[in-house]
Amino acid sequence: MRPYVHVPAAKILGELEPNGHRPGFDSGDPKTAILRFDTEVKTGVWECQPGGWQATREDTEVCYIVSGRATITDGETGTSYEISAGDVIVQPKGWSGRWEVTETIRKVYCHGFD
Repeated sequence: MRPYVHVPAAKILGELEPNGHRPGFDSGDPKTAILRFDTEVKTGVWECQPGGWQATREDTEVCYIVSGRATITDGETGTSYEISAGDVIVQPKGWSGRWEVTETIRKVYCHGFD
């Protein structure tokens, strides 16, 4: 049985643990921070300072954007999406494209359930 998880808003909005630079970045200085939830699937809060990188999803990820701004460009269609606080995004397994964080972004994420 999977554990019940409750994470108070103060933890979601509070200080996160530094997690180094975003792997593969090619612009800006995208330092990241994280708060992992204790679950079988990968869930938590992730934050990243401005910068850009190419990404390919190895599994589906669902995210709720808590704060910040980014432009995500779909590698297949070239369509760009401006994301900001309150948005939900789903990047399916195999998705590839580009992230450009323009204002430090914080998201609650869940992936690893494919």
